[in-house]
Amino acid sequence: MATRTAIPFLVGMMLLTGVCNTLLTKYQDNQCVRDCENENPNKRKAFEQPVLQTAQMFVGEMGCWLVVGLLALRTRFFSNKSPSARGYEAVDTHDRGDSDPMAEDVEGSYKGKSVLRGARVTLLALPAICDICGTTLMNAGLLLVAASIYQMTRGALVLFVGLFSVVFLKRHLHLFQWLSLVGVVLGVAVVGLSGAIWPDEQKIPQDGKFSDDAEVGGLSDTAAAVIGVLLIAGAQIFTATQFVLEEWILEHSNIEPLRVVGWEGIFGFSVTMLVMFVLHMAVGRTDAGRYGYFDAVEGWRQMTTNPKIGYTSLLIMVSIGGFNYFGLAVTRTVSATSRSTIDTCRTLFIWIVSLGLGWEKFKWLQIVGFALLVYSTFLYNGIVQPPLKCLQTDEEIEELLPEDPIERTH
Repeated sequence: MATRTAIPFLVGMMLLTGVCNTLLTKYQDNQCVRDCENENPNKRKAFEQPVLQTAQMFVGEMGCWLVVGLLALRTRFFSNKSPSARGYEAVDTHDRGDSDPMAEDVEGSYKGKSVLRGARVTLLALPAICDICGTTLMNAGLLLVAASIYQMTRGALVLFVGLFSVVFLKRHLHLFQWLSLVGVVLGVAVVGLSGAIWPDEQKIPQDGKFSDDAEVGGLSDTAAAVIGVLLIAGAQIFTATQFVLEEWILEHSNIEPLRVVGWEGIFGFSVTMLVMFVLHMAVGRTDAGRYGYFDAVEGWRQMTTNPKIGYTSLLIMVSIGGFNYFGLAVTRTVSATSRSTIDTCRTLFIWIVSLGLGWEKFKWLQIVGFALLVYSTFLYNGIVQPPLKCLQTDEEIEELLPEDPIERTH
């Protein structure tokens, strides 16, 4: 476990890699790949390959095996055989000492009972498939909206995780938590409304400069914003299902969360490549000069012939692996609730950078929606007290995410 002095570094790197990933993905979407010299901005073709972007995410997750290998080498050759170096330790959010007998009970409770023994590790393909669906929908939505609206709309995850936790994991939610879920819905609605009323013009570069009146997929800016928000919000259903599956798996096995990320990267990449092949053969092949979301050959050509897209893909893979590693380190050092709170701050930095780069314009209504989202998320996690005395409780609040959340950044 990392020392307390390392916490600021871990938190800072988690924010940095998370912010970079979203901004790099949006930057990649903004790159012109065809007819870039056309004076009509609506005729220029931007990089639109959400499935290929999902595949590169899984490549980044597979990079977690490098971290697992390095940690194993460190433990073997440089460890003093201290208790913390013996392997995975369950996350402890109550700050108990190393000698606490409850820690020993947690380590021993899984002996002979792991659901991931042997070939059953393939169960991790289930959350990987949910990740494929959710990530692809979010990547498609990011093509149509600004990076900050994308990140804010992802706040709808709180709603679906809360509902699925009650239905499938038999969790109990207090009244103020149900009200906070309503607040999340309202916050997402306000963010989506701000994008529909004052849409940011889609920007496709020409000669290194951005055009302010380009359309994506023939849609108007308002229609693109509405469809983008709906795609991103709907994708949270798959992400919430992924979280619930991962929580159940981690509760019934002693596998390290970092290995879970690595295995899901392998399964997710394999399934994504198979799906890409099928979709390319069925609907994605080039036809009459049109290049769709599922044209894998054209997408690969764009990625390999456009240096900006290629370099950005490599950086996205690194940022995904880094975000997973630093996020899990924060969870283990502090708590899952702290991680979800810190990750919420990522939206603020993305919004500030997007404004500075001129990718979007300042909207007061967007600030209102973001504030409502943040407050509702903090309220759900018990970080802030309910405003009314009758809603307050003395019971310990269950965390929104699993104790070892395998959250992805998209």
